[in-house]
Amino acid sequence: MVGRFTVRRASAPEPAPVMEELSPTATGVAWTVFPDPQNPEPAAQVANPLLSDKLLDAKVRLHRRLIEEINLSALEKLPEDEMRGHVKQLVTQYILVERLALNQQELDDFISEILDEMTGLGPLEPLLKDSGISDILINGHECVYVERGGLLEPCGVRFKDEAHLLRIINKIVAAVGRRVDESHPLCDARLLDGSRVNVAVRPVGVDGPLVSIRKFSKKPFNLNKLVEYNAIRPQMAEVLAAAVRARITTIISGGTGSGKTTMLNALSAFISEKERLITIEDAAELQLQQPHVARMETRPPNLEGKGEIRQRELVKNALRMRPERIILGECRGEEAFDMLQAMNTGHEGSMATIHANNPREAISRLEQLIGMAGMPMTVASIRGQIASAIKIIVQLSRLSDGKRKVTSIAEITGLEGDIIQMQEIFKFVRTGIGPDNSVIGHFQATGVRPRFLNDLVAMGVKIPGSYFDPSQPL
Repeated sequence: MVGRFTVRRASAPEPAPVMEELSPTATGVAWTVFPDPQNPEPAAQVANPLLSDKLLDAKVRLHRRLIEEINLSALEKLPEDEMRGHVKQLVTQYILVERLALNQQELDDFISEILDEMTGLGPLEPLLKDSGISDILINGHECVYVERGGLLEPCGVRFKDEAHLLRIINKIVAAVGRRVDESHPLCDARLLDGSRVNVAVRPVGVDGPLVSIRKFSKKPFNLNKLVEYNAIRPQMAEVLAAAVRARITTIISGGTGSGKTTMLNALSAFISEKERLITIEDAAELQLQQPHVARMETRPPNLEGKGEIRQRELVKNALRMRPERIILGECRGEEAFDMLQAMNTGHEGSMATIHANNPREAISRLEQLIGMAGMPMTVASIRGQIASAIKIIVQLSRLSDGKRKVTSIAEITGLEGDIIQMQEIFKFVRTGIGPDNSVIGHFQATGVRPRFLNDLVAMGVKIPGSYFDPSQPL
């Protein structure tokens, strides 16, 4: 039995001598495949040898041989067509020796996979090229999931063994000057296109290496695209765009995978090209379109535990670099205090993201992060700093059907006593669940006219009053 098929051996000539370590498929024996009567399934399911374990094993071993026999650094300098021709010639010779029965299309696919192994990220390459995939989640070398349309689904891609997966991981982290091994089993990195990568290997990864890749579109989403996907309504987008132009400080709040970075990228498109921007991130992933952008990212400690550069040091340093706006990729620690100081001292219009489930929680979390700075500040003084620095909180959520939406836009209006006052301007109202488990709801204005409208008018921007009328559909 092979899989769900009964295999009967047909007569064949004795196999010719071949190179050592032959592929298990190179037996020189003809096989005839018949459906198993107990499990009747079409034989077409095994027609593609690229899906077989034997071919995967052959691909990895051929890759090792090619690495030993060719000058890879010289090969990578060749044009793609010429490099493909050289590799095709070598691969064809090996396939003849190992007697792999491939047609022309399968041979081309096999060569592409070998090239991916040599110059790319191996089995990950087709997933990275698929624009419909937003997340790649690897749970050991045999289990890969991808996210399409906000929903997770298993993927047929797999690695030969744990060593194969570790080799791909080391290629990723080495490209950004980082390392991962038993002494440093956790690592944050990024791909060349800005996609975020998190790695956990043994002993932290109990069943093998764990890799999470958050892909970013080659063409960043703009507000028009978000409106098209019904993540936000045109009136809401127009108000936010005007607020960014008017240098009104904005915080983007949301849970993991809710689209905070996407929204930050979209809003940053409305910053004037004449302004100097400085971005600070754990792993550089923002894709700002302005010409004058200075990018900085943190650095982990070295083997001796020294040399770490945290976001707080970068925020302090950014203040000496003549910024007009500071864009903080994610506020998650004591850097919140220095960021708030910057927002209060001539860097209006700065933006940051924060993890929270609603605008009120975002303020509470910001208070906690400021407390981590260890400064002797009372709760009233912390809240006073927040109320004077931040004007708008944009809340995003990932709904149960996988769709991301702006669920609230709120304005901080000031401080009364020890309580930060806030008013909601727009919100998303859920009304039910559709037959396909999709979330049914609508966007709605609350009827509150934001106080920052006066600032917009002073900048020459007029927002129609009908946008804030709850009786008018958005």
